[in-house]
Amino acid sequence: MLDSTKIKADFPILFQQVNDEPLVYLDNAATTQKPKQVIDTLVHYYEHDNANVHRGVHTLAERATQNYEMSRKKTQKFINAKTTKEILFTRGTTTGLNWVAQSLGETLKAGDEIVISIMEHHSNIVPWQQVARRVGAVLKYIHLKDGKLDMAEAHEVITERTKILAITHASNVLGTVNPIKELADLVHQKGGIIVVDGAQSTPHMKIDVQDLDVDFFAFSGHKLCAPTGIGVLYGKEEILKAISPVEFGGEMIDFVHKFESTWTDLPWKFEAGTPNIADAIALGVAIDYLDELGMENIHAYEQELVDYVLPKLQAIPGIEIYGPENPAEHSSVIAFNLDNLHPHDLATALDMEGVAVRAGHHCAQPLIEYLGVFATARASFYFYNTKADCDKLIEAIYLTKEFFKDGII
Repeated sequence: MLDSTKIKADFPILFQQVNDEPLVYLDNAATTQKPKQVIDTLVHYYEHDNANVHRGVHTLAERATQNYEMSRKKTQKFINAKTTKEILFTRGTTTGLNWVAQSLGETLKAGDEIVISIMEHHSNIVPWQQVARRVGAVLKYIHLKDGKLDMAEAHEVITERTKILAITHASNVLGTVNPIKELADLVHQKGGIIVVDGAQSTPHMKIDVQDLDVDFFAFSGHKLCAPTGIGVLYGKEEILKAISPVEFGGEMIDFVHKFESTWTDLPWKFEAGTPNIADAIALGVAIDYLDELGMENIHAYEQELVDYVLPKLQAIPGIEIYGPENPAEHSSVIAFNLDNLHPHDLATALDMEGVAVRAGHHCAQPLIEYLGVFATARASFYFYNTKADCDKLIEAIYLTKEFFKDGII
């Protein structure tokens, strides 16, 4: 079992006061905090190794290139891709999903169907809306049943006309974890491609893209203890070879002539321009950190936190929680509303107690509308959180109820 006290010592930002209260950071679905090892890596790179990659033969360039490509190798092993050719560095999940949508969009024609779910983040909705509008494809939705994906509807909606299924692995609002392996098998039987948003699953559970049999899988570094501005797009090698890049310029070319150009090998075919070198290297260090803790241990510990806090939340009078009611079916993301409070007022009141949660539509407006609300508050946990943090959240919610009831706190 993880030692949360020892782990927390690696995260300097957590040791501060917010509004004269110890910080309890529960906005991990938006971004996670960074351990000293990752922060030190960034400083070391800029103090010792700052140079462009792949282009120079001098020592700094060779060191930077070696560390950059080593991070790609670590990422390959982290998600069990077959080869580093299948690992593309991006700016984040949004960039990866946009790359896929733009590239696959060129293969679609009018009447082809794209299937997504109602629980998608905007990053996995808007790009497909644009593709459908551009080529005349049909965009279809899978809805919910008991806070989870309606698999009966999925079997109806996914047909031989389905060319692409774009689906989140874990909802950033509901805490629902979707059966990706089953969905991949279903869409492959129909001759389609599955694209997975792994932003909310990769930091919290062991990912094996070969076992899941996904065609594309995108995730962000900043949600798994790495810096902002770096992400990963996995794609099956045979598909990446067949599709075109969407950004052009230096680094991704083989030869450039006056009126035509050719592309270099994978994975660099998709990585135009100077990459985010420092943050990519730091991503590798973040992966080392998670590997040392063990993704299975992280998942088990977070499940223990959810098992502890979800029933306490459910017991609060006037609270409404969205997503599966069973803690065993719930990820470490919990969205809720309290009485008739606006979620922003609730989040502000919790912040006065030092508890940081998110409030709003969470970049999932179709889902929020489907749920019949205008926004929610959201608490999201990571492995450096503790049961004491859970208790503080519960206490702060009760204090908030009293404040808005009696005008005192």
